[in-house]
Order: sequence, then structure tokens, then C-alpha cells
Amino acid sequence: MKILGMIGGTSWHSTIEYYRLINELVGEVIGADQNPSLILYSINIQLMREQNKEKIITKYLDIAQKLEQAGAEAIIICANTPHMVYEAVQPLINIPILHIAAAIGKEAQKHGLSTLGLLGNKPTMTGDFIPRFLKAHFGIETIIPASAYLDLSHYYVSKELTIGKFTKEAKDFYINQMSLLAQRGAEGMIMGCTELPLLITQEETAFPLFTTTQLHAQMAADFILGKG
Repeated sequence: MKILGMIGGTSWHSTIEYYRLINELVGEVIGADQNPSLILYSINIQLMREQNKEKIITKYLDIAQKLEQAGAEAIIICANTPHMVYEAVQPLINIPILHIAAAIGKEAQKHGLSTLGLLGNKPTMTGDFIPRFLKAHFGIETIIPASAYLDLSHYYVSKELTIGKFTKEAKDFYINQMSLLAQRGAEGMIMGCTELPLLITQEETAFPLFTTTQLHAQMAADFILGKG
């Protein structure tokens, strides 16, 4: 099995989900009495909340290099928003970063979908690191909520979900946003915050949900097992 490096901490709630899922998915193949070798570096989420992109890139590059030096053969960033560093960090290390949008794109193609709604915090929704990757590699278009809703979505993610608070108000808000995105052409919804699947399950909505945590963890398991 290959050794995977994990960059977590944004938030630690989602990092737990990644760790659990990767171990379970690999265990389904090698046996539940075994587990893969993983190297985890968990950062302080405050780094992301400062929204200083250069500082974030510098930190993630330093961590990625440390994980490579420690023996990691690939890296998974255990959250959506930190993928903003991908284009800056990937060329400066010698091992691949498993991009979360690649996991989304492959699954969307299986379902024959060409337009996806993107939900998450403001940097994820307004940034181009997921939409550009999906468009360039899979020809998939991405749409986000209307500007009037962006700040409230950011509030729910940063002030509630990432600290483990899951409210009915937040659930109702995101279910409504899915309906609005569907009216504009979205055929499926990217759960672009790793805590969103903890708030809303597929059974609670008729729209296809692309739970980035699950898809990304499966990509990691496939890498570990030499399938990808």
C-alpha cells in the first residue's frame, strides 16, 4: 500500500470524517483488522479565517514539503477551501496532491451531468479553484447562489458548521438554495463544505448531492490501494 499524507484541521470535525472514511474504505479491501499508513498534519483553522492567501500558500507549501520528506507518496487536503493553494503548491513538490475537484468531476461524468451548483463558504463559492478545474478537465459548468445569499452561507459555514453546530435554520437555508440553483440549471449540488454532508443527507433532498468528503476519501483510498 502507498503512504498518504493528510493536511487537516480545517475543520477538525471534517478531518475526523476523512480519517474515518479512508480507513474504512481501505479496510473494506484489505480487511477491517488492518489499516493504511497515514501521515496527518493538522493546522489551526485560524489560518484560513485570516484569508491571507500568501500566508496560506506559504504554510501549505511548508506542510506539503514536510509530508513529502516524511515519506508521503501523495497528499490529500482534507477540506474544500484550502484547494486554493493547489496551483501554487503542486509545482513545488514531487508528489501529487489529490484534487477534490477531480473526485467531483469523475462522479458527475458517471451521472452524465454538465452543470453543478456549488455550496460552501464565500471563498469556495466565489473562488475559481473548483469551477476552473471542473471546466478544464471535465467540461462541467458551475453556478453559485445569488450574491445576496453569499454572506449568509459563509456565516453558516464559518460560525456554525466548522465548530460542530448544525441548526434547522442552516439546513432550511441550504435546501432552499438547492431549489434556487436547480431553477437556474443546476443538475446536481456540490456540497462544497466538508461539514455540509453532516448537515444534509441525500435522503433529505431530491437533488443529486456530490458529497466532496466521501468522493475525496474514495480517491484517497484508491490511491493507497494502487487503483488511481
